[in-house]
Amino acid sequence: QAQLVESGGGLVQAGGSLRLSCAASGRTFSSYTMGWFRQPPGKEREFVAAISWRGGSSDYADSVKGRFTISRDNAKNTVFLQMNSLKPEDTAVYYCAAVARALPAGAPNEYDYWGQGTQVTVSS
Repeated sequence: QAQLVESGGGLVQAGGSLRLSCAASGRTFSSYTMGWFRQPPGKEREFVAAISWRGGSSDYADSVKGRFTISRDNAKNTVFLQMNSLKPEDTAVYYCAAVARALPAGAPNEYDYWGQGTQVTVSS
């Protein structure tokens, strides 16, 4: 059974950095677009970033452009989200997702597979 497992979340001060990882198992996701979404407390899930299956193209939400970087290692079936200059408003549960289509893919309901999420808390 296909599974996505996120890791790397935690508590960090504003201005700090975290690197999230998403390990895929049960199938090969090398031909899938991979995305990161987040759900702040009391709010709906929102798009953060997505990367094409070869890693040559990526999309970002305006709120994270220039601060977050998405990347992938298909040999390891893993996708990453490097988060720098973190702000308190970045506090959320972060989810990894996969979809069998090309970019753009910014809507949660487009995605076929989801991880369980990892909590990121940024203190001021």
